[in-house]
Amino acid sequence: MNARVQWGPAPTLDDIAAMARQALDSLDEPFRAHAKAVAIKVEDFADEETLEAMKIENAYDLTGLYSGVALTLELHSAPSQIPPMVWLYRMPILDEWAGTPDVTLEELVAHVVVHELGHHFGWSDEEMDSALDDGAPS
Repeated sequence: MNARVQWGPAPTLDDIAAMARQALDSLDEPFRAHAKAVAIKVEDFADEETLEAMKIENAYDLTGLYSGVALTLELHSAPSQIPPMVWLYRMPILDEWAGTPDVTLEELVAHVVVHELGHHFGWSDEEMDSALDDGAPS
């Protein structure tokens, strides 16, 4: 009889949050200092209100979300009342990870975090892709 492989439990919300903090800590300056002002919140899925507002029918299609005002749009004379926050959605992240065997979960979480932080920095999708490819922020 073959020995049974024990994989252990699935990563928890706290595990994903720890991976996100590790990704933040690995950012180069000045990104790291600005990123520390952004809260990270991990949930299993986006809520129905968020999915409806974004016109997303399948909750597995949303791995992360930035809420807040981009630094490029923030006015010092009238600061935003919306605190900057990155939302990570555990189940969609795990689902995407299962479909990408050449990427570690830590790499995928870091990718989602950096992408969402890109919105905080006011980057375009092209700038985010370039930063991820070049390793500029991570």
